[in-house]
Amino acid sequence: MKLMFIGARLFDDVALYTKNNGISTVLTESNPESPNLSLADSHYIVPRGMEHPREIAIKEDVDGVVPLIGIDGPLFDVALLKEELERDYGLPVVASPPDAVSVSGDKVKTKKFLVENNIRTPEYNLINSGQGQELNEFPLVLKQAQGQGGKDIKIALSPDDVQAYLEQYDSALAERFLDGIEISIEILRWNGQSVPLVPVYKGRTTLNCIHPLHKIKKAPLNVENIDTHELNHTIRMIARDIGELMGVEGTSDLDLILNQADNETFVLEINTRPSGTRYLTAASCGINPLQEMVDMATGSWSGDQVVKQRKEYFALEIPVGDYPSDRNSYQFREFQGENSWIIHGPKNHQRITIRGKDESNAFKTAGKLNLNLEKIQ
Repeated sequence: MKLMFIGARLFDDVALYTKNNGISTVLTESNPESPNLSLADSHYIVPRGMEHPREIAIKEDVDGVVPLIGIDGPLFDVALLKEELERDYGLPVVASPPDAVSVSGDKVKTKKFLVENNIRTPEYNLINSGQGQELNEFPLVLKQAQGQGGKDIKIALSPDDVQAYLEQYDSALAERFLDGIEISIEILRWNGQSVPLVPVYKGRTTLNCIHPLHKIKKAPLNVENIDTHELNHTIRMIARDIGELMGVEGTSDLDLILNQADNETFVLEINTRPSGTRYLTAASCGINPLQEMVDMATGSWSGDQVVKQRKEYFALEIPVGDYPSDRNSYQFREFQGENSWIIHGPKNHQRITIRGKDESNAFKTAGKLNLNLEKIQ
């Protein structure tokens, strides 16, 4: 069995898994300085775009293609590559098709999709330059149609804030700000089988746009004075339904907010790419989304088996900047037992994800690692 992976940055998350399962690996990457190139059995440095990965997949006679791309820009080209290789060569490409990527990659299209399918989402308007003084309900979240990781997002507290934003961007999606809890859930979907994984707590919404990467995150979701089991089930069903309506494939990530005012969930967006919460998912339920993508490509994936294999742990993820450890490598990407931890991320942006038998044990491990959680929070 031989698989081709597109993108080196996330390859360390699957390198050990492919080696242990006897899978030969070919890696394509546009950046010759990218990490993880040497972890594959062979690699190619190629120009940006999907033309060369297409040629290499055919030339190398691989059995499947797994794009490991964590940014939105190339996803539509990947979707077109998928369409061609699956149609003309019967070669599985573990990624979402063009229709799904077209919706997920545009926040305006996403909003229209949610509204058309009667899925609760924060109220919004599309506004243009000169309309800032017409708005009278604040705070508002201002966004551009494209962008990720908090890029080009502003919380407007007044008409002047809106006007200043519109002077920079001309137009915006203006969304009602919700005071509540940020949530993510990953969805696996392949061959018509959908498996929503674990709702992840990413912290409270803030008026200063603090990104969840800089907060302590936990899984599974647990909210005081709310039936946790029912809430998690509801979020899983929302994720499953959206994934099926959009026709996503591989792994996707749904972002929601639990509104404090009425304890209702509101969907923000869906991302058809590997999620930043994947380590929390793996820690809390024992399912590694990127490894599942490998199984999809080899033809060994079963949604029913994933459901049977899901475990129940408590997971905690803490931003640590730079932490003195020699374990930030592909050799230590597996959680070992009930109480274990891994470190991941680039220099200055490292995170530690902890698995505990329960919440108490996870926090004990954090204490042993000398992590000052109060300072981080």
